[in-house]
Amino acid sequence: MTQTTAAPAPPDPAKKVRLVLWILLGVIVTAGVIWYAVFTTAKAAEPAPPPVADAQLVREDSHRVTTPATEKAQLVEFLDFECESCRAAQPLVEELKQEFGDRITFVNRYFPLPGHRNSGTAALAVEAAAQQGKYEQMYTKMFDTQPQWGEKQDSQAPVFRTYAQELGLDLAKYDAAVADEKTIDRIRKDVADGKALGVTGTPTFFLNGQKLTLNTEADFRQKLTDAAK
Repeated sequence: MTQTTAAPAPPDPAKKVRLVLWILLGVIVTAGVIWYAVFTTAKAAEPAPPPVADAQLVREDSHRVTTPATEKAQLVEFLDFECESCRAAQPLVEELKQEFGDRITFVNRYFPLPGHRNSGTAALAVEAAAQQGKYEQMYTKMFDTQPQWGEKQDSQAPVFRTYAQELGLDLAKYDAAVADEKTIDRIRKDVADGKALGVTGTPTFFLNGQKLTLNTEADFRQKLTDAAK
């Protein structure tokens, strides 16, 4: 009599994502000197980054993506839209927002890194979308499509403009925002604060002002659980 054996269960996609996340965070986290070239303008000299004493972890115009009625803690993430580790971390961060967003304010700050030709351009596109109330939509779009535009050496600005169109943005206002020195300065400010605060790679998280060293997903979740009490 022939005996049949059950086929092995397919791998759990969620576990695979988690494994990739922590491998990336632990091994492939991008680091380096901050990329200012994307934001170079015709000015004779760039303003110097603020000294550490003047650095701010959260500014009035920082993007707060959760607004708890009673704030127990703040979690600030410095991120780069072209960073593979940031993209790998995003599903977990979104999950944590759902779990802790009623007690913890999640704050996103820009930190485009060297070697990523279009990370600064992506930040400009997201900030331009934010000016029309579509920050989170463009943020999500950038990470969802990163495999298509990431690591390209030619400018992806036209691609990002199509995203703006897909999101229903006023393209004339979008184009003006992308070209506006104030938009560029907004991103420079995040970068300067990050550098002064000791950020060298992405994603970098600060919980209640303390830079986190993350070993596992469980460790991350436990830190937020403790802070949210």
